[in-house]
Amino acid sequence: MSNFDYDLFVIGGGSGGVRAGRLVAGMGKRVGVAEEYRWGGTCVIRGCVPKKLMVYASQFSEEFDAAKGFGWCVGESTFDWKTLIANKDVEIERLEGLYQKGLANNNADIINSRAELRGKHEVYLKALDKTVTAEKILIAVGGTPVRNSGVEGDEMCITSDEVFHLNELPNSIVIAGGGYIAVEFACIFAGLGSHVTLVYRGEQILRRFDDDIRNALYEEMIAKGIDVRLGQTFSKIEGTSDGEKEVSLSDGSIVKADQVMLAIGRSPMTKGLGLDAAGVESDGRGYIKVDDYSKTNVDNIWSVGDVINRVALTPVAIHESMCLIETEFKGNPTKPDYGLIATAVFSQPEIGTVGLSEDAASKKYAELNVFKAHFRPMKNTLLGHTNKMLMKIIVDATSDVVVGLHVMGHGAGEMAQALGIAVKMKATKADFDNTMAVHPTAAEELVTMYAPSYKVINGERQEG
Repeated sequence: MSNFDYDLFVIGGGSGGVRAGRLVAGMGKRVGVAEEYRWGGTCVIRGCVPKKLMVYASQFSEEFDAAKGFGWCVGESTFDWKTLIANKDVEIERLEGLYQKGLANNNADIINSRAELRGKHEVYLKALDKTVTAEKILIAVGGTPVRNSGVEGDEMCITSDEVFHLNELPNSIVIAGGGYIAVEFACIFAGLGSHVTLVYRGEQILRRFDDDIRNALYEEMIAKGIDVRLGQTFSKIEGTSDGEKEVSLSDGSIVKADQVMLAIGRSPMTKGLGLDAAGVESDGRGYIKVDDYSKTNVDNIWSVGDVINRVALTPVAIHESMCLIETEFKGNPTKPDYGLIATAVFSQPEIGTVGLSEDAASKKYAELNVFKAHFRPMKNTLLGHTNKMLMKIIVDATSDVVVGLHVMGHGAGEMAQALGIAVKMKATKADFDNTMAVHPTAAEELVTMYAPSYKVINGERQEG
């Protein structure tokens, strides 16, 4: 037995840190895991899970309306924000308990405290006012919303942390940003009945996504009554005598709302963590530098998750931890695989995507075949709705391999998970064509688009 208190000490009780701590402890190693706030990290406590519950809640307004087209007589419906928040809190507390139970069942020490590095093997536990030693240390502290926009009055804004704990549903809200969080919450609040203004400095929402998907979602959001202001930024935020906020925009216009939300990015939670004391290198923004195996420049310290600025997704943090365990505790050097990661945006309609956008693919491949279907799904035919789904397959013409697949519409996130397997396995367009359709489904379009909608040769679209 070593002279250290722990074989592994994990700083951070999110998905990546808890997975590593639980499995290493299950191997009979002495493991300590410290978390200063709540167990489960951003995803469980202030991110994916509570957000998805809110997405479900916000979809019912359209479902009630849709029911009429199928013969249902739906009475007057009302929504109670406090009930949603209370029920959400119960579920989050249950999940938090499961995270701790998993650690406890594997005999890991659960430490409710802020932890800071005091050296390459020393960790100071603030709540206990003591320092412990560890042979190996894993930093998995995650990130936090950017709160300082540099705009006068931004201290009056909320972020994706506070949005889950508002006392009441805002009648109106202005959201700054154009990424996952901004777009998802714009759709959530619009579905719950708030008047929503989305302000984004870029030319189109969801930068780095396929342009057809971006444009289609923008049109759907506009159709839902969301006021999307592109190419605009906040200039100033002021409180008003009636308790509202007044947001001045860069074009000179003013928007009044009950709440103003910043969704302009996230930053690593490394301030005051003691990286310098341990000699751990970080970049200019505070993200921890790691090699291909998630190891820092200090030979016994590793880092995974949002704090290393690779791919800020919960499954990726878990995957990085699994690779770390294979490398350091099982003698099987394994690098995290960041290729072809499927992802979903739970906007309304939602988006599911895996692989390259058309623009990115056109820079990598000399010739592409692009297959696209933009259609009204069956469910909408009895409703008189014009809402459409979009499906797009991008194929390397030389190898016939599908290199990008993008879906917008109901169930797109679920499709992305299954389609991610096929794309990861380098399925060809012929494989898709040879797969029998499931009818009637929207997804059958993915295996019945036999002729390209157009080609892209040397970056130029060739119609016909």
